[in-house]
Amino acid sequence: MNITHQTIISKLKQDLAPVVLDVQNESHMHSGPAQDSHFKVIIVSDEFNDKRLIARHRMVNACLADELAGAVHALAIHTYTQDEWQTEQHNVPVSPNCMGGSKTNNI
Repeated sequence: MNITHQTIISKLKQDLAPVVLDVQNESHMHSGPAQDSHFKVIIVSDEFNDKRLIARHRMVNACLADELAGAVHALAIHTYTQDEWQTEQHNVPVSPNCMGGSKTNNI
């Protein structure tokens, strides 16, 4: 586990007090040389109660703003309340392989 991975876990635990937190490094699914820059976050928190999906994602994005501005190129976010998790935990979407491309590739 690298420092970026550890930082993501630490910040989400501190800011959102998750009941379930799974941070997966999906950099191996990237088509290029990017290492430790693609992550998937599955998070269950009471902080998400009565919040729409966009508000939940904004909470995660705000928590990880420094990482998203720097080392993290891609972040798949899956947020759940405890009630939702009881029915959805087996339905977390599988991330597709990264197709590559970036501002520097003109794609």
